[in-house]
Amino acid sequence: MKRAARAFWLSSPGEGEIRELTLPAPTEGEVLVRALYSGVSRGTETLVFRGGVPESQHAVMRAPFQEGDFPAPVKYGYLSVGEVEEGPADLVGRTVFCLYPHQTRYVVPVTAVTPVPENVPAERAILAGTIETAVNALWDAAPLVGDRIAVVGGGMVGCSVAALLARFPGVRVQLVDADPARATVAEALGVGFALPADALGECDLVVHASATEQGLARALELLRPEGTVLELSWYGDRQVSLPLGEAFHSRRLTIRSSQVGTVSPARSSRTYADRLALALDLLADPALDALVTGESTFEELPRVMPRLASGEIAALCHRVRYGMSA
Repeated sequence: MKRAARAFWLSSPGEGEIRELTLPAPTEGEVLVRALYSGVSRGTETLVFRGGVPESQHAVMRAPFQEGDFPAPVKYGYLSVGEVEEGPADLVGRTVFCLYPHQTRYVVPVTAVTPVPENVPAERAILAGTIETAVNALWDAAPLVGDRIAVVGGGMVGCSVAALLARFPGVRVQLVDADPARATVAEALGVGFALPADALGECDLVVHASATEQGLARALELLRPEGTVLELSWYGDRQVSLPLGEAFHSRRLTIRSSQVGTVSPARSSRTYADRLALALDLLADPALDALVTGESTFEELPRVMPRLASGEIAALCHRVRYGMSA
């Protein structure tokens, strides 16, 4: 039996195409997954789409099932939810999450898929990868009860962090973004909102995710003495300037990086599988639907990706829908 599939490829920077392929039969220890939904994480994926991954980071930025190399041609993506069509009996028919690119069907090891809890809709489960990033960031940041916290940058990662912080007891959480439309998302997530000039200061912790040097500079300004900025932004091949000669030293401020490629040292006893399973459990909260801001079909991806990359389509997570005959 032929197992036909179609995959979205970046053919050259700024241009995508759908390619046909035939899949091998799954062997023992593998599953065949039919995609139901995938997600475009606008920040990282549009950086890849524009060809903006610096050569020094080509190896670091590889996705688990990426094919090809940066800048192009490359098959890239990591937010896929599908139904197991072939494989072990306990998985056939199950909805699973996989760090796979945009493709209608795919064969992967059993260990590469994580069952989606029954109380999490498949269309929301595409957020698992970004919620996992937020979990790791908060393991790194270690916020405390009663902290005053700002999240600067209301993109997909920043909003995911804010959504989890909304569950912490006694904290003051404010999402800070230059786009006033993000106020609606903040309200849905249960956190405050401010434009950069109006943000509340004296923060114990600022999580920065705007990927702009202006945002990072503002994050430093919002700290109390001895406060910490947790830097989540990925700048690609851009240089960043910071005002470290003003009150940075006298106020004893800290800038700390966080990256999802490594489980936080603060939770070294946890595995990648543990972290992802936790992220999927957290997605039972319907408030997180606010992070999905648009949807298109798989066939539309070659036309939609340039519009996402240019900002014509303003998105947090853009959902891709696959037909039943995918």
